[in-house]
Amino acid sequence: MKIICIGRNYVDHAHELGNKVPKTPVVFCKPDSAILQPRNPFVIPPWSNKVHHEIEFLIRIGRVGKYIDRKFALSYIDAITVGIDFTARDLQDELKAQSLPWEKSKGFDGSAVIGKWISGIFKQTNHQITLKKNNEIIQDGNTKDFIFSLEEIIAHVSQFFTLKTGDIIFTGTPSGVGPVVAGDKLEGQLDGKTLLSLKIR
Repeated sequence: MKIICIGRNYVDHAHELGNKVPKTPVVFCKPDSAILQPRNPFVIPPWSNKVHHEIEFLIRIGRVGKYIDRKFALSYIDAITVGIDFTARDLQDELKAQSLPWEKSKGFDGSAVIGKWISGIFKQTNHQITLKKNNEIIQDGNTKDFIFSLEEIIAHVSQFFTLKTGDIIFTGTPSGVGPVVAGDKLEGQLDGKTLLSLKIR
């Protein structure tokens, strides 16, 4: 199982971090050790002073695919949910300034929070994702505002990586990213339904 992430997939998020809007999907990966185990709190790593939350729409791949045609792409999804891509922004900024890869700032232990999966056959591509921090909405976006659609993401990624059963794709975060501190409580919703909640330590 691998975790593939799409960066800068909302125009407003690209702008809020001072990045250019990409012309092709920005792709990076997280190791499976990044997955935060259910019911565990997220522990801020001691080497970062600026960890940001990023709520995202997640898809899970249900069958093997390579060079997937866009018109068949949605048939490769077997479940959806929301997740949080925790980012050590201070480390990421430092790495970007040196033109180095982001992996340490994005793939550290516990940096991938995955909500409860909803299984089924999916044709809808219009989903609302919401993140609450301490009961206040801080991120709110819709998949219809993606720069790159689900079909485009799956087709693009499958050109480079064979997609296998159980692979997870994080599809990008809307604007509103920001820091978390010990004591915060986060709640992630998909179409108004809470699918994840966790505490920050």
